[in-house]
Amino acid sequence: MLSYFLHRMALVIPTFLGITVLIFAITRLVPGGPVERMLANMQFQGDGASAMTTAGGSSALSDDQLAQLNAFYGLDKPVHQAYWDWLSKLVQLDLGESTRYYEPVTEMIAERLPVSLFYGGMTFFISYFISIPLGYYKAVKHGSAFDSGSSILIFIGYALPGYVVGVLLITLFSYHLEWFPMGGFVGDDFEDYETFAEKASDLLWHAILPLICYLIGDFATLTMTMKNNLMENLSSDYIRTAIAKGLPFRTAVRRHALRNSLIPIASHFGNSLLFFMTGSFLIEVIFNIDGIGLLGYESIMQRDYPVVMGIVAINAAMLMVGNILSDICVALADPRVRFGA
Repeated sequence: MLSYFLHRMALVIPTFLGITVLIFAITRLVPGGPVERMLANMQFQGDGASAMTTAGGSSALSDDQLAQLNAFYGLDKPVHQAYWDWLSKLVQLDLGESTRYYEPVTEMIAERLPVSLFYGGMTFFISYFISIPLGYYKAVKHGSAFDSGSSILIFIGYALPGYVVGVLLITLFSYHLEWFPMGGFVGDDFEDYETFAEKASDLLWHAILPLICYLIGDFATLTMTMKNNLMENLSSDYIRTAIAKGLPFRTAVRRHALRNSLIPIASHFGNSLLFFMTGSFLIEVIFNIDGIGLLGYESIMQRDYPVVMGIVAINAAMLMVGNILSDICVALADPRVRFGA
């Protein structure tokens, strides 16, 4: 098993390089960029078209000025050289400086990290601690009224994307009924609260609707995966043999079928680490949650390449670490696994 994990760790570096090279090349080859964005903003804010263009329609900035801007943003270098410069800084934990806010990317991500960690952690724990017992109970009570009714709700939730549910929830519960706020991570009066209970209440009041959107898809997938795998194991010969030898049904389920049914859940465990960082940028946009997802969306729209690359680098690292954790979880859940044998 040790040799397997060492082999997987050795694959982390080339995989990470491949992901970052691809994204870096895309950001440099797509039309538009920070210079074009700056020129467009100047034209929009200028006093008429003459602020940016001459009478003939050409740019008011000279070629030397454009060259200086490209040099300032590091766009005057070939793609491979620019990537090497970015990678050299990344080794030193320097993600560069935002071309939109002119702030260090590391600080921008660190400011929004608590928001993403809150929603990611809540989504992770609620999904696993509810979906596994629910899937277990649905499998044991297969065909009952509870199983049929809950399956209908689960399939509806799985069919609806989280951002669509978010629009429906805001329209109904925030706009018409006014039970919940329209968005935001906390209220405007959050800093004025003196007690922890008041702050926690305000935070949860703002978090209920976004959490429903975060949970609805992953929760449905985990629940049905748990139920289907448990039912498959319940129909296996070793379960029937254990019951035929006198072992009570529920004991046979808990001791034998349950552990084998957790193997697919364990393989999905590590990938859930991405929720701790990125969440869903569409949900954050809808609810105006200033997390890393919203930061990534705005960075893509504004061609803020250093922020985009910083988020991609962190996500790539989290994904690879998550895959290794998934392998560890599978090894713990399935004693038959002998990696590298």
